[in-house]
Amino acid sequence: MILIFTTITSKVIAYKLGRKLLELKLIACYNLTEVESSYWWEGEIKMGTEALMILKTKEENFDKIETFLKENSGYEVPEIVSVKPEKVNQPYLDWIEKETNEN
Repeated sequence: MILIFTTITSKVIAYKLGRKLLELKLIACYNLTEVESSYWWEGEIKMGTEALMILKTKEENFDKIETFLKENSGYEVPEIVSVKPEKVNQPYLDWIEKETNEN
């Protein structure tokens, strides 16, 4: 199991992307929240509101999700960060596996 952190330009777009990733069975679930971000872009410090998504999936789905997010995030340089949890309870891992298997 991995967690993928990504930011999307708006909450509305993030809902649509999350729904599509669920329909494609690439993720078992996602969390979404609005965040205030500050960052360097083109030589300036920028500030803005973004939607932060945490995607729960299998490690082997990373490449497909990365491609999907690159094409749909709305960013020239999208944030796509994978984190592998050190410990996860087995029933949750079983659920992730079940929900991300293609039918």
